Amino acid sequence: MVWGITILSTLGLALTFYAIYVRNKKTDFPDYKPLCDINRKISCTKAFMSDYYELFLFPNTIYGLIYYGLCFILSFSRVNYIFYISIPATIFTFYLAYLSYHKQKNFCIVCAIIYLINIYLVTASYIIEIM
Repeated sequence: MVWGITILSTLGLALTFYAIYVRNKKTDFPDYKPLCDINRKISCTKAFMSDYYELFLFPNTIYGLIYYGLCFILSFSRVNYIFYISIPATIFTFYLAYLSYHKQKNFCIVCAIIYLINIYLVTASYIIEIM
């Protein structure tokens, strides 16, 4: 289970870097169409370019980099601490999902995978915490 946390932390970092890449590329080249844009209702660009991209002073991707970086580092030594940092991350995940699905009426494939990773991380770290 610990290796799963390490692998998913790495995947979370990769997806966060992809979100940064898409946002920067779309800013520089407005005609750029990333792979995660399927149509008007299924679009990562819509999520990454929205007003909700920056919440609580910094871009959400900064929080993602910090969170997944900490999970990755802690997966090698202090796995039980991951649970405690995963609780606020999971709450933030549900808030972002609400904004995406209900406010924007959008499905972001990259975001959905990130949400699943966050739910797995809190669940796996909880199981490790109670063992």
